[in-house]
Amino acid sequence: MIKELIFKDKRLSYKVEGRGEVLVLLHGFMEDLNMWNHFSVELAKKYTVLSIDLPGHGNSDNFSDAHTMPFVAKMVKDVLDQENIAKCVLVGHSMGGYVSLAFARLFPKMLHGLGLFHSHALSDSAEAKENRDRTIKLVEQKKSSFINSFIPSLFAPENQTKYKEQINHQIAIANAMSPKGITSALAGMKERASGLDVLTEARFPVLFILGKHDNRVLLENGIAQASLANTAQINILGDSAHMGWLEDQHKCVSIIRGFVGLSLDVASQK
Repeated sequence: MIKELIFKDKRLSYKVEGRGEVLVLLHGFMEDLNMWNHFSVELAKKYTVLSIDLPGHGNSDNFSDAHTMPFVAKMVKDVLDQENIAKCVLVGHSMGGYVSLAFARLFPKMLHGLGLFHSHALSDSAEAKENRDRTIKLVEQKKSSFINSFIPSLFAPENQTKYKEQINHQIAIANAMSPKGITSALAGMKERASGLDVLTEARFPVLFILGKHDNRVLLENGIAQASLANTAQINILGDSAHMGWLEDQHKCVSIIRGFVGLSLDVASQK
């Protein structure tokens, strides 16, 4: 069921499916909640699955010039409050992982588990911040050119032909966004704090799903960060880059299903 959270006369769109313990799924940069459709079909057989169009994405409005990770995390909390959800397992893809880490910092007692799906806990380096600024200018001037080159680069080279139809679909989704929606996300990611301390202090299991061919979340960095958590699960996708939710969808559904079960088992023993 598609629902809305109204915040300062603006809309945040989200979807709730299934029944049972709650799994919240957050999409990445220039994606929308529909990326989780296949996951929801399978996982809603056992759990309540809540997916959200993050600010400026999908059917959600823009809220500011910079959608910072804590701001977005608080909006996720508002959605959970509206649905009377006190605890959940939270999994975020890429930028959604940054939001998830911010949520874990702000509301750790609401989490049974935290999943970083092609995501990481480091803040932007000085070089990365400069790249964000350049990208913001590029989006303002040539949005489609940026999107048309960026989206395919998220896939492993051998998958760019295999998933050409899906890539074109993702390009269309991104092109439907306003330039402001894209630049507000970029500005928010640029400002994010390190979440390494969140990993070390986590009292719930942490999942890392890593792509062997991912040039944005390097395998060795993900493994090193996972070692900081008290309880961590690492899954490496041998045929994927940054888009395992498409490149190895069946396996990723299975991984997340298993992690939700693990998180709930751990929580039941406390």
